[in-house]
Amino acid sequence: MHRTLRILTALAVMIGFGVGVAQFEPRNVECIAPADPGGGWDFTCRQMAPVLVELGLVPGSIRTQNMPGGGGGVAFAYVVSNETGNDNLLVAASTATTSRIAAGEFAGFSADDVRWVAALGADYGVVAVAPDSPFETLEDLMDAWRTDPRSVSVVGGSAVGGWDHLKVLLLADEADVNVQDVRYTTFTAGGSAIIEIVAGRADVFTGDVSEALPQVEAGNLRILVVLADERQGGLLADVPTAVELGYDVVGPNWRGFYMPAGISDEAYEFWVETFREMAASPEWETLREQNGIADFRRFGSDMEAFAEQQVLDIQELLTEIGAR
Repeated sequence: MHRTLRILTALAVMIGFGVGVAQFEPRNVECIAPADPGGGWDFTCRQMAPVLVELGLVPGSIRTQNMPGGGGGVAFAYVVSNETGNDNLLVAASTATTSRIAAGEFAGFSADDVRWVAALGADYGVVAVAPDSPFETLEDLMDAWRTDPRSVSVVGGSAVGGWDHLKVLLLADEADVNVQDVRYTTFTAGGSAIIEIVAGRADVFTGDVSEALPQVEAGNLRILVVLADERQGGLLADVPTAVELGYDVVGPNWRGFYMPAGISDEAYEFWVETFREMAASPEWETLREQNGIADFRRFGSDMEAFAEQQVLDIQELLTEIGAR
């Protein structure tokens, strides 16, 4: 290459990357799981985020901090009020996050108060019972609801009006049951709710595939239905969907991350592109398939638009079923 051309090429590269502008490098990265250990948000921090380290995309390690309370509201308020501009803080998020915002449960905060970074998969909803439950099929549960909805106790890891609650209300609504009569008890995480099923203190668990699969493998849960468009593979291959049983309910729970407002553009773009690279890796595909997480991707501005629109859609849904 001619010397002049080499110089011009080098200058173009330097201009393209911003001479004198320090590129963002993460350090001491922390991931907040807005719930107790054992639920989907905990899974997001402890299983999903470390793939970034495994792939060499983030140096060191990513520390998980559990911050339960208010169906994610305690963590959301903490991040908005105390962590503005923290380029090294990730927060596990999901449809449960946007549904709580939609229900007005986050102390007046809105979707605009944080930066939505990425959604990396969809964790479909499940309805499960103890292995010895008298509910052998979804239809058994529907019949019990139609007969006496107050006789069935349902537990989940989101607050009243949260996504776990909404999923089971949508099913009850399909059975022509007054959703106000459905007995639902909230716990701070899916793992805590599952304990109630194992201990015989509740009848039905509403949650997600990633929460339920380890308990199915351990013999503690039996899944009646998966709220997906089509049947899933692996341990769920023989489990029907609500759609195929004649109930038009699909409940995908996306899993991903938000970050504090006020982070630098360089940091935001770093995390967006880093998660994009992670989502395309074989390592992520393996983890996703092992945990029953469907492929679902949104990044950067697309993710922000998606989260904001989902809040609006869920607000409409809550109004329709009388929960708002």
